[in-house]
Amino acid sequence: MMYTQRQYPLFSACGLNCGLCPRFHTDGKSRCPGCAGAGFLEKHPTCGVLSCCQKRSLEVCFECGDFPCAKYDGAGDTDSFISHKNEMADLAKAKAIGMAAYQSELDEKVSALQVLLAGYDDGRRKSFFCTAAQLLPLRDIQSVMLQLSENADASAALKDKVANAVRLLQSAADASGIEIGLRKKQGAAKRANTKEVNGNGQA
Repeated sequence: MMYTQRQYPLFSACGLNCGLCPRFHTDGKSRCPGCAGAGFLEKHPTCGVLSCCQKRSLEVCFECGDFPCAKYDGAGDTDSFISHKNEMADLAKAKAIGMAAYQSELDEKVSALQVLLAGYDDGRRKSFFCTAAQLLPLRDIQSVMLQLSENADASAALKDKVANAVRLLQSAADASGIEIGLRKKQGAAKRANTKEVNGNGQA
């Protein structure tokens, strides 16, 4: 199916915040342009949810009278490149406050993430920062960014800046009972465990 470019590709038709995904913040051929962003089909396989929305002339699933349908069975149970934990909650929030307000909040999170990736990433923290931005409430992200700005030290070593940013984000997560991490699909987790056991030379 040929997709029509969506007005706001950073929030997917199914409720994922594409603007907070590591693949959106990747340079080169593997970069994803967001949900039905420019060049979407060249970067992403056909999506049943997006196809359904566009056939019905909808931007997001919650605009449909059949939402949530069977396509959402198991939604939020496992993750891909981005956490799916808040998928249904984010759809509900976008519906409640309106897409313009939701877009404003997401844009602020995306801007904060860009600052983290540009100034606090040692090449190993992209997934952590993206997942933190996805799962933490905006107020916590704002608080962390304010602390980083107020305590900025141009002479500080990158490793110290990275450690401070990670500490602040983790502290915010701990205070809210949020686990910053991606959950593997059961099959992938099983293969990883088998590989680890085999690597240790155990039966």
